[in-house]
Amino acid sequence: MFEAIALSDAEWQAITLSLKIAGSAVAWILVPGVAVAWLLARHDFRGKSLLDGLLHLPLVLPPVVVGYLLLLSLGRQGWLGQWLYQGFGLSLPFTWQGAAIAGGVMAFPLLVRAVRLSLEAVDPKLEAAAGTLGANRWRVMFTITLPLAVPGLLTGTVLAFARALSEFGATITFASNIPGETRTLPLALYTLIQTPGREAAAARLCVLSIVIAMLSLMASEWLARRARKRLEERDR
Repeated sequence: MFEAIALSDAEWQAITLSLKIAGSAVAWILVPGVAVAWLLARHDFRGKSLLDGLLHLPLVLPPVVVGYLLLLSLGRQGWLGQWLYQGFGLSLPFTWQGAAIAGGVMAFPLLVRAVRLSLEAVDPKLEAAAGTLGANRWRVMFTITLPLAVPGLLTGTVLAFARALSEFGATITFASNIPGETRTLPLALYTLIQTPGREAAAARLCVLSIVIAMLSLMASEWLARRARKRLEERDR
């Protein structure tokens, strides 16, 4: 029975690689995500609806389409990828860094939306009061706005991590399915499903994927509640 549930070296490799790629994906979208969320929450400008729609496109487009667009733009012959390769020697397709970019692009809307909703819930009167006391815009943001938006920031970060961890279509299109390099947990499960006699291994990874997803959702809820509780205690 123990052998039936024990993970092989290849399965452990897929898990650790998935965590590495998902963590890297969140790391590169965190600051831009907060900045874009703040822009959408605090400013009205021409084209705002268009920008909002473009940001949320990865949620409704087939992930394969997103991966193909990344390949066209960041491939060695792409308008941006060619510049990166010729100027810095960077080639992103078929690498774990490319997988992290694909996961980050797919997770970006979730992060932005969670942070934006949290920022919109912050009372503008508190920011205005801080401004009247001599605080500049940046100080207001880092001492008033962002601390009050921590619940949404934590929720968005965990959800983005979970989304990047489960990404399949954009990753396999842009980064392929290379063992030890881009074969994440979903890709490893897909590979096992296609291999006769590997049903038990596929079932293990399926259960593990469900467990990780549930833990991510529970962690997101717990962190948000804890942050809200701390804010309420501080305001008393």
